[in-house]
Amino acid sequence: MTARTVPNRPTFVTDSERDVWQRLARQLSDDCVILANQRISDEYKDHEADLVVLMPGSGIVTVEVKGSHVWHDGDSWYINRGGTTSAIDPVDQAMLADHALRRFLTADPRWPGCRLRFSHHVVLPYTDLDDDFALPECPRWQISGRADLADLGRRIWDTTSLHATDAAIPDNYDVQAIEAILCGRNLPARDVRALAGDRRRLSDHLTEEQATLLSVTRLIPRIEVRGGAGSGKTVMAVRQARDLASGRYDKPKRIAVLCYSYGLAAHLRKSLLTGPRKKQPAFVGTFEDLGQSWGIEAAGRDDSDFWERRLPEEMAEAALGLPDGKKFDAIIVDEAQDFAESWWTPILRALRDQETGGLYVYSDEQQRVFPRYGRPPVRLVPLVLDHNLRNTRQIARCFEPLAPTGLSARGGEGPEVEFIPATGRDAVEAADDAVDSLFDDGWQAGDIALLTTGRRHPVQKERQEELGARAYWDTLDEDDVFYGHVLGFKGLERRVVVLCVNESEPRDRAGERLYVGMSRATDLLIVVGDPDLIASTGGPEVAGRLGIEA
Repeated sequence: MTARTVPNRPTFVTDSERDVWQRLARQLSDDCVILANQRISDEYKDHEADLVVLMPGSGIVTVEVKGSHVWHDGDSWYINRGGTTSAIDPVDQAMLADHALRRFLTADPRWPGCRLRFSHHVVLPYTDLDDDFALPECPRWQISGRADLADLGRRIWDTTSLHATDAAIPDNYDVQAIEAILCGRNLPARDVRALAGDRRRLSDHLTEEQATLLSVTRLIPRIEVRGGAGSGKTVMAVRQARDLASGRYDKPKRIAVLCYSYGLAAHLRKSLLTGPRKKQPAFVGTFEDLGQSWGIEAAGRDDSDFWERRLPEEMAEAALGLPDGKKFDAIIVDEAQDFAESWWTPILRALRDQETGGLYVYSDEQQRVFPRYGRPPVRLVPLVLDHNLRNTRQIARCFEPLAPTGLSARGGEGPEVEFIPATGRDAVEAADDAVDSLFDDGWQAGDIALLTTGRRHPVQKERQEELGARAYWDTLDEDDVFYGHVLGFKGLERRVVVLCVNESEPRDRAGERLYVGMSRATDLLIVVGDPDLIASTGGPEVAGRLGIEA
C-alpha cells in the first residue's frame, strides 16, 4: 500500500526532495495524499512547500526538505551547496508555509468548517541529528535527519498529535475537500473553440507569409499556382484579386474571379465584394454565372451536353462580341482542375488582351473529382505550394498519402483524427450521432460540417429543395451545422468535419473524394464508414493512419 501523490510524477529540483517523497509514498497508507511543490501566495510573500502531506486520522503536515549538509552554529542554520556556504532557516520556512497554507485553506468556501490539526516538519536527509537535539522553535519530533529516514512516515504521522492536540483530526472527507481546494476553483476550462482560434491565427499568419510570393511574381502576367489541400490557394487567390482590383502594385484592373462550385463562389463573393466598389473585382462567381451575365440561360447540372459543349460554345461566341468595357484585364480561376478544356476559350476571349492579359490559375490535380481534363491552352509559369498550412498536423498526416508528393504539414497540433466504423447503409445515422456528441465536447453548431461522399444527407436535400441550390450555399456562414457533399465543398472548410462515407461500393475517383472530404476539416476530423471500403479507396497507408486494421 502506498500513498497517492499529486501530481503522479512530480519534478524535483534536488535528489533529496525526490528521495523523501518516495519514502513517504511507500511508508504512508493509501488513504494519504502527498502534494509536491505546493506554492502558496498571500499578501505577505510567496511560499513553496516541498511537500504537503494530507493524512486522514492524523492531520496536515507541511514538509521542508534540505539536501546537502546542514548545520547549526548556535545562532543560525547553514547549508553547503557546491562548496558555497549559505545561511538558511528551514524551520522558519516550514512554519511560514504552514501558516500560509492554513490561511488559504480556511478562507475557501469549501473548507470543512472545523479547526483541523496542522503542523510542519523539517527533513535533513544528509545530516546526522542527535537523539536529544532541541531548539526552542524546533523540538526533536518536528525534525528528521539521516538516521530517521527509515521511519520517516511514522514521524510525519506523529507530528500533528504532538503539535495540535486541541484541533480536530481530519477524516477522508476532510482530506478530499482540502485536495480539491488546493487544485483551485473556477479555473478556466479547456476550450476546444479557443484552441481552434489559436490554430487559425497561426495558419492565417503562415498564409500571409506565403502570400508575399504574389508581390515577387507581380510582373508575371500568367501563373499557375499548384498546391495540395490546405496550402492556402484560395486565400492567395482572394489576396491577389484584391491587390489587382485595388491597384496595389499598379493601376487598378478590371478583374474576374471564377470557380465551378456554388459554395466556393458564395465564399469568394463574401470575401471580395466588400468595401469600396471601385476596389472590388468586376465579377465574382461561377463559370455558369459569367455566361448568365452575358445573357446565356443556364440548364440543369445534369445536362452534360450543355456543360461540355453548348455552354462554352455560346460563351465563346458571346465573348467575341463583348465591348471593351465588359472585358477584363485579368482573370483568376480557383479550383481550376474542375474546368473543362472547352471552357478556356471563352475565358481567354474575355480578356482585353488575349496575348498578354493576366491569367492566374489555382489548381490541385489530386482534387479532380469530375471527369474533366481541361488545361489552359497557353503557357503558364508554375508556382508550387508545398506546405499544408490550414489543417492540423494530425489531419494532414491522415490524408498525406492521397495528397501531392512532398506536401509538408506546418499547421498546429490538434486532436487526433477519429474513425467510426459503420456500413454504408448505417453511415448517415452514425454520422448524425457523431455530430450530437460534438456539442458535449464544447463545439458549436457553426463549427461543424457533415459531408457525404455518396447520396446527399436528408437535411441537405431538404434545405436545397426549400432554398434552391445557390441560396442554400449562402447558409454556409450561418451558426448551424452545415450538411453538404464533398463535390461541392472544395475550397471550403470548417473547424470540424464529420466525413460520412455513405457508400457500399467504390466508385470512380473515390480516392479523390476521400482526399477532398478529409482535408475540409481544419481542427477535428471524424471519418465514418465501412473500414474495408475506406481501405480499398484510400489505400493501406490512409487506413493505417485512421486506425483501420488490415
